[in-house]
Amino acid sequence: MVSHPHQGTTSSALTRLSVNAARLLGVPPHGYANLLGVAPEHLNDDLCRTPAATAIRIAELTTAHAPWTELSLALAQQSSIGSLGVWDYLITSAPTPLEGIRDAAAYFAAVADTATDTLRITEDGDHVTISHVNRADLTHEAACAIRGYALGLYQRRLSEAARRRLAPVRVTLDAAAPGRHGALAELYGTRAIDFEAPDSSITFLASDLKVPVPHAQPGLSAVLRRHAEQTLATAIPLHNWLDLFRTALASAHDETTPTLSAVARRMTVSTRTLQRRLDEHGTTWNNEVETLRRAQITRLLHDTDLGIDAIAARSGYADARALRRAVQRWYGTTPAALRRTGPPDDGGTALPDTG
Repeated sequence: MVSHPHQGTTSSALTRLSVNAARLLGVPPHGYANLLGVAPEHLNDDLCRTPAATAIRIAELTTAHAPWTELSLALAQQSSIGSLGVWDYLITSAPTPLEGIRDAAAYFAAVADTATDTLRITEDGDHVTISHVNRADLTHEAACAIRGYALGLYQRRLSEAARRRLAPVRVTLDAAAPGRHGALAELYGTRAIDFEAPDSSITFLASDLKVPVPHAQPGLSAVLRRHAEQTLATAIPLHNWLDLFRTALASAHDETTPTLSAVARRMTVSTRTLQRRLDEHGTTWNNEVETLRRAQITRLLHDTDLGIDAIAARSGYADARALRRAVQRWYGTTPAALRRTGPPDDGGTALPDTG
């Protein structure tokens, strides 16, 4: 499993599916609209990682309003190819469906919270079994919906990779048999489902998953794996209010030199409230702006050929002299030397703690 620093969060793409399913099933939006990460600027930003607690709450609200089987089906029906970003294409672009689902398991962190959810693949002779394990602290109905959807998603992606609907040999669910099986029969294409099983899994013929994918492009899987790694490396986890503030600050900085009032407007609070909340989190406006500038300047020096004057202008400094003073304060060196050697392993002279 590829390690990542974003446990406790899920991709915004997965949260978008959950919100859309809740709407389709008639869940009143006032129950989830104010949850962390559901604001449009975060929900529609693929760089943002939504707190897993948000996704859990939406699932619980939805299964309190509709049967868990309906939620599983609604999520799967919305999960068209590409809806989960590069993770989808890891499965559909590999040389074989089996290699694709193995890549998907290795980079499961690109969509899910690997602290609680696991995709397991077991080969046993003529069969391949794909299991979804969920250990999150949520209601049983919501857990059933998540596991049920996951198995349907895996079947859909594998079928898209094979360019034909793959019929499972067996489906097992860690859930009591529902009163009606119609939604699950539609989801899996079979009524042969074992309930109250030790785990939730879907089994295919190994021969179906080992057939070469039509029109597979050599080398594409390696490109997609690198893209998945980059997606995780650049993701922004929204664990708390300070994460939301830093996302708003970065967005404002991308457009112009950020001001306290501009970021306060983005967050729909007063400047006084914004300053108070920063103080509660042990930081200040000036500290946060300087931290953002330091990261941007370091990146521009390392990744571009821009001159010092251009970097100063782009970073909000009055001139190159002001930028040189800042780099000296942070790293004890000059921009030219920093460009040649990169920042020290310890990040140089630390700014005040902003966490």
